[in-house]
Amino acid sequence: MGVHKNIGIDKFPKQGAYLGRRVEVCFNYDTTETLMGRVVRDDVEEPGCMIIKLETGYYVNSTECQYSLVKG
Repeated sequence: MGVHKNIGIDKFPKQGAYLGRRVEVCFNYDTTETLMGRVVRDDVEEPGCMIIKLETGYYVNSTECQYSLVKG
């Protein structure tokens, strides 16, 4: 558990331009197998998290995968 100055019952970090964008995700740099996902959190201030919801229903941190924006 933890505490952060930018997060509270009614306070959350400002979100960036990737929020809501579709992304293509792979793991361990293996681009032969990818999943589609959507960015559900893109902090532009501390704590600086990005979270992606995969089409499978799982959620991953951007630090756990490689991703690229889907055009269109």
